[in-house]
Amino acid sequence: MLKKSTSAYVHIPFCTQICYYCDFSKVFIKNQPVDDYLQALIREFRSYDIKSLRTLYIGGGTPTSITAQQLDYLLTELTRNLDLSQLEEFTIEANPGDLTVEKIAVLQKSAVNRVSLGVQTFNDRHLKQIGRSHNEAQIYSTIDALKAAGFHNISIDLIYALPGQTMEDVKENVAKALALDIPHLSLYSLILEHHTVFMNRMRRGKLNLPTEDLEAEMFEYIIDQLEQNGFEHYEISNFTKPGFESRHNLMYWDNIEYYGVGAGASGYLDGVRYRNRGPIQHYLKGVNEGNARLSEEVLTKEEMMEEELFLGLRKKSGVSIKRFEERFGLSFDGCYGQIVKELQANGLLKKDKDFIRMTKKGLFLGDTVAEKFILE
Repeated sequence: MLKKSTSAYVHIPFCTQICYYCDFSKVFIKNQPVDDYLQALIREFRSYDIKSLRTLYIGGGTPTSITAQQLDYLLTELTRNLDLSQLEEFTIEANPGDLTVEKIAVLQKSAVNRVSLGVQTFNDRHLKQIGRSHNEAQIYSTIDALKAAGFHNISIDLIYALPGQTMEDVKENVAKALALDIPHLSLYSLILEHHTVFMNRMRRGKLNLPTEDLEAEMFEYIIDQLEQNGFEHYEISNFTKPGFESRHNLMYWDNIEYYGVGAGASGYLDGVRYRNRGPIQHYLKGVNEGNARLSEEVLTKEEMMEEELFLGLRKKSGVSIKRFEERFGLSFDGCYGQIVKELQANGLLKKDKDFIRMTKKGLFLGDTVAEKFILE
C-alpha cells in the first residue's frame, strides 16, 4: 500500500481582471459556469478519497473572485470528510480588492488559517500599469480586516524589477511591507512569460525594464532589509519570521508528492507527474467522464534525482546528501562530485558533510546553478 500524500493543491481559475504579466491557467469570471466548476472540482477531490491532509492550498486565478456563498460551499465541501486535527496549514490566495466583509466572515468560520495576498506593489501608478484592480488603500484595509477577524498568518506577494521601477520605489515597497507587521513575504522579480500583455509590449520595444545590474541590486537590498528586520530568507523568493514558513510550499521544495485538483492543476502521485485539462469546459467534460487529466509523465530515476536537486537547492537549508543517498541508493559524490567542485570554485555553492546549498551569489542565479545538475 502506497503512503497517501498529505498535501493538496486546489485550483480556482477565475479572475476579476487579467494582469499583464500573468500566464497561469485563468479566465475572466464574467459569464463563466462557476457553480458547475466548483461542483466538478469537489467531485474530483472526492475521487481521491482524501481523509487526512497536513497542508491544503487554494490558488488561482483568484480564489476570492467567487461570491461569498460559492466560497462557503468550496471551503465546507473540501473539508467535509477531512480529519481537521491533522490539517496544520490551510492557505487561500486572495486579492486585496476582492475580500469583502462577507468573504472574510466565510473564511473566519472555515478551517482556513493562512491567507496569501497578491499585493505586488504599494505604488498605485505601478498597480495600474501591471493591470491590478486594487489600490494601496485597499491593501491596508484588507490586512486590518483580516487581523481583526483573527488571521495573523498572512503572507503577501511583491514583484520587483517592474517596468519603470527605480531603486527608490523598491525601498519604499520594502518599508511599507515591513510596516504591515506580517510574518511572511514572497518576492519575485518580473518574469516575462509568453502570451502576456507585457511580453507583447516588450517585443514592440514598449517596455522599459530595469537593467540586470539594477535588478541584482534590488534583490540584494530586499534580502538585507528583510534579514535586518527578523525575516529569514529560507527559499529563493521567500522570507519568514520564525515558525511561519509556508509548509505547503516547503512540501514542493522537499520534492514530496501531492494531489493537484482543478482545471489546469498539476499533481504528483505514485511517481507520476500529471496535469489536468485546462479550459474549463474540457475539465468539466473530463470530470464527467471520470478522468480530469490531460497528461501524465512517469518519472525516471534520473528525473527524480534532478528534481530533488533542482527543488532542494531553492531552500536555504539546501539538499541533504544523506537523504539523497537513502532515497536513490547512489553515492552523491559519485554522481555530482565534479559539478559541486566547479560550482564551489565559482563561489556559487557551499558544501559540508551533510548538505549542499547555494551561496548568496548562487541564489541570485538560481535556476542556472540548478541546471548544472541535469545529467546529460
